[in-house]
Amino acid sequence: MAEVKATGTTKAAAVPRTASLSGARRANMILKLVIVIIATIIALYPIAYVVGASLSPTNSLSDLIPANATLNNYNRLLNDSQYPILLWLFNSIKVAVISTIVTVALTTMAAYAFSRFRFKGRRQGLLVILLIQLFPNTLAIVSLYLLLTQIAKLVPWLGINSHGGLILIYSGGALGFNTWLMKGFFDTIPKELDESGVIDGASPTQIFLFILLPLIRPILAVVSILAFIGTYADFLIAKIMLQDKDNYTLAVGLNIMLGEGGGNRSSNWGLFAAAAIIGAFPIVVVFLVLQKQLIGGLTTGAVKG
Repeated sequence: MAEVKATGTTKAAAVPRTASLSGARRANMILKLVIVIIATIIALYPIAYVVGASLSPTNSLSDLIPANATLNNYNRLLNDSQYPILLWLFNSIKVAVISTIVTVALTTMAAYAFSRFRFKGRRQGLLVILLIQLFPNTLAIVSLYLLLTQIAKLVPWLGINSHGGLILIYSGGALGFNTWLMKGFFDTIPKELDESGVIDGASPTQIFLFILLPLIRPILAVVSILAFIGTYADFLIAKIMLQDKDNYTLAVGLNIMLGEGGGNRSSNWGLFAAAAIIGAFPIVVVFLVLQKQLIGGLTTGAVKG
């Protein structure tokens, strides 16, 4: 009887403990849900405000949900030659896509060389690349402007006030950080794969193209996203290097759109918001296309340096 009573007492004591654990898990889940909801509201509120401003008939930022919402701002942007938003958008996409392709190609080859080959000056070269990244790009704007001015005398389409010159600056400026990032990913790939390729008679180029390149798709996606967004959203360099309105990128065009409002800058806020919504679509598309590779590329490349 005593044995039976002791067993019953043990079972009775276990029930409250299980209930307390279940209650703690429920409270933890509720806390996480509240945090997610708050973070979502904070993230979506600015977007909702911009969308509301783009639909405002008063062309202002006064209301989150404007009364008598209208698409007049979008119609004006697409039909008014004063603000060639589609041309600016095309210019931005063209510069960003070409710069991204050049950056990814050069970065991949440089990272492959630094990761797989041992040559004199390799370590010093990596340190120089790292040190260059410590200085902000704004320090080089004057020298870049003078450089493009001189290049324009020999190759006009790579000089000042040209998309070629802008692509040249963006492609060179993105090599440092991305080379380090991609080198870390290359270092995680076993060198035995290279050795097996050599045994099978493959050249270094064939090893790079047919063995390593398919394995580094995640980091290629990461570098592509970083290069595209950094180029697409840049304002300062494009503003200084481009002088013709037809050559403006979207960021420069948006600034001009507000600046032409004169002293009353709020007169163009509705148009500005509508243009910002239109300009956000290319970045959203890039993220949707490359999102599967993004997380894997960032985490794997950080394992080994």
